[in-house]
Amino acid sequence: MSLISLLEPWEPSYALVAVFIVVAGLFARGARKARMSVARRIAFWTGLVLFYIALHTKVDYYAEHQFFVHRLQHLVLHHLAPLVLMASYPGAALRVGLPFAWRPLLRNWQRSRGARLLGAVLLNPTVIGMAFIVSVLVWLLPSIQFVSMLDWRIYRFMNWSVAISGLMYWWMILDHRPSPPSRARPGLRVLSPVITMTPQILAGALITFSSRDLYPVFEVCGRAFTSVPPALDQSLGGLIMWVPAAVLETVGAMMALRLMMRLSNSPREKARQASRRRSARQDRVHPVTR
Repeated sequence: MSLISLLEPWEPSYALVAVFIVVAGLFARGARKARMSVARRIAFWTGLVLFYIALHTKVDYYAEHQFFVHRLQHLVLHHLAPLVLMASYPGAALRVGLPFAWRPLLRNWQRSRGARLLGAVLLNPTVIGMAFIVSVLVWLLPSIQFVSMLDWRIYRFMNWSVAISGLMYWWMILDHRPSPPSRARPGLRVLSPVITMTPQILAGALITFSSRDLYPVFEVCGRAFTSVPPALDQSLGGLIMWVPAAVLETVGAMMALRLMMRLSNSPREKARQASRRRSARQDRVHPVTR
């Protein structure tokens, strides 16, 4: 099979293509006006291309017919592509890329009560962390995996949920702002990957060393690589979510640590710490009486 034929859509989705066109157009328009380094632009386009390859090429066919390719697909959607894309910090470029007439509508919506309530729930660090873990583990349950691989609607929802949870999680981890306005403290951003990788490592190890076929649905669908025995296919899939995923989360934690060190040395943070020390001294000198 040639590279060109591999990049052809397996199951064309006009909605998915529309999302990619809109996001790519907004970024290309905004990147011309916003100050963005070449490295950040490369990171954004690399992440977007990885998303497209995983979701809208014949890679998706092999993911439906081979367990280890399915785990590779989710590794890209959940870890690699969103980590690389969010490392470009695309928010400013995407906002600048919006048509000028749309910007007041966006600001008014962000200030609305409904948007604030929605943000308080969906952008809560605990909710994002839980969604990041659940979006991987729940689809690995054999009964759920069986249904999701046979129903194209559930299958697409599975891939979208994995991709969106990955984007939200790595947006939180790589947020370069102090807290507030960031919803997650810098220390939590460093610690979070250590917490979230643990259940994934355990699940990967259980799958790798399992003595029985946990996912017979790939026999029902027909395996793409008949030369790979089912036991080896399953072990490779477990190993993929065990080792490469842990490596990528470690990389994310190191990037978050670098951001935390940069924030702690910023003039704004030093002024904030000095203000806290002055307040603490004043409280000791003039304690509040009750």
